[in-house]
Amino acid sequence: MTTLVTGATGNTGRHVVAELVRRGERVRALTRNPAGAEGRFPAEVELVAGTHTEPEKLDAALDGVSRLHITVTAGLAEVAPELVRRAVGAAVRRITVVWGGDLGPAEQAVADSGVEWTRLEPQEFMSNTLTWVESIRAEEVVREPYDFRSAIVHEADIGAVAAVALLDDGHAGRVYNLTGPESLTPRERIAILSKAIDRDIAFVQITHEQAVDRLTATGVSRADAEYVIGWYAAPDDASTTVVDTVEQVTGRPARTFAQWVAEHAERF
Repeated sequence: MTTLVTGATGNTGRHVVAELVRRGERVRALTRNPAGAEGRFPAEVELVAGTHTEPEKLDAALDGVSRLHITVTAGLAEVAPELVRRAVGAAVRRITVVWGGDLGPAEQAVADSGVEWTRLEPQEFMSNTLTWVESIRAEEVVREPYDFRSAIVHEADIGAVAAVALLDDGHAGRVYNLTGPESLTPRERIAILSKAIDRDIAFVQITHEQAVDRLTATGVSRADAEYVIGWYAAPDDASTTVVDTVEQVTGRPARTFAQWVAEHAERF
């Protein structure tokens, strides 16, 4: 059987591909630029052109696929019912979906699909730390508005849980909240990172408005920027509380932030 992974070169998609390959599964990786993805995956991975936000163009990519992994991204909400309809029509019988932060149209379409589905609800990604790269490399400084606590999760753990849910029985209709093994503040993450790269990194607190302006400068709408920074100002219990879902599903402990840092230290 073949699994189609959408967003295969993204933060989580690439880890889903890697875990499926590790388990000896046939994988079809959907990416906007297959030529650019060559060399990033083992030779046995089939690269196909496309995006899940254009489901009308995915009939060939879905042909012969029995399992589908979806990551909810911008632009998917409006077309998600059509994507799911085409997937089910192509005989996909198991779907995993990484949510977009709430129960939106894409998540609901998967839940209403009539096939086996599992929804993954990861909290903050450890890879968000990469937004600090430029200021650390240039000034040895991290600027954030809040020293909030966050149960950050390694993207590879999201991929591992997705692979289990796709391949193994017993996960249909389940909703998995995913966190790492620690709830850390930015200052605590900076301390771990400083030790790993043997450089002193300062934490500088900026205002809420400065953080919103910084985000809008990257092309994010002001409404979305206010939502994101507002979440940091008052994170909910799910985002700050450690749970052992990764270990319960995969049989091994969730990766620590120190492990993530060791894998990415050269970037800082």
